[in-house]
Amino acid sequence: MKCLLLANPTSGGGKGLRVMNQVTKHLSSLGVQFQDISGTSYESAAVNLREAVAMLEAGVVIVVGGDGMVHLAIQELAQKDVALLLIPAGTGNDFARSLGLPLNDPLAVLNQGLNDRASRIDLGKVNNRYFAEILSTGFDSLVSERANRIRMKSKRKYDLAMLLELPLFKPLAYEIELDDRRIETEAMLIAIANGASYGGGMKVCPDASLTDGLFDLMILEPVSKFELLRVFPRVFKGTHITHPRVRIERARSVTVKAPAIAYADGERIGSLPIHASIERDALLTWTMR
Repeated sequence: MKCLLLANPTSGGGKGLRVMNQVTKHLSSLGVQFQDISGTSYESAAVNLREAVAMLEAGVVIVVGGDGMVHLAIQELAQKDVALLLIPAGTGNDFARSLGLPLNDPLAVLNQGLNDRASRIDLGKVNNRYFAEILSTGFDSLVSERANRIRMKSKRKYDLAMLLELPLFKPLAYEIELDDRRIETEAMLIAIANGASYGGGMKVCPDASLTDGLFDLMILEPVSKFELLRVFPRVFKGTHITHPRVRIERARSVTVKAPAIAYADGERIGSLPIHASIERDALLTWTMR
């Protein structure tokens, strides 16, 4: 079977390079032939992947990196018989968490992919773009917008962006269509989840499944800023969903309208309105659950 290697050596503060070297050494020791299509930038990697996949009827793309590389890869691998073998090496690794992959044992993941059969999972699709984990709008998207304008490389810029954005933030009025239902509500944050977490393990929709054919939709209705800061730490265990102002819905398709911005898998989608749908069995990959 044809193997392609798509790696981001800069991911995870240099972890990507270390893991890539481990992967290439292990593949060579096993006599597995592979083609490195990593490229020198996000854009060149996308072009290389598109061209390489177009030549394949079946095969596997070994992706070394984080959620950004996953987002890049699924645009080309969705609805194909070319499997994604994710070797987590990013900062957040939320898709790897949903797949149940160990975050610090790349060779265990690689060996599973080389020896076991892949299976199919669902993807989300928004405005003709696939996403693996979470599509969100509201406070977190505004924080991402501000963080992207801060010229510093440290992860602390997101903490700074949150502190700068919180005093200015006001809940928005949203119109939400869920399959055949309609909701009008004010909200601070809306997360449309195929997988359970984002932001490096924040279990915003802890019961979301990659194989049930449904989105989990989390709506955070207005709370005081003090209450938001008080409840926020609970998101890492997923216990925030018991808060009376947190609402969970499930649907196959979701349309959201508001004067707001949306992000998916950490990538900017753009202004609302957005329409998202579940794409059943869209991606061939490996899980360790």
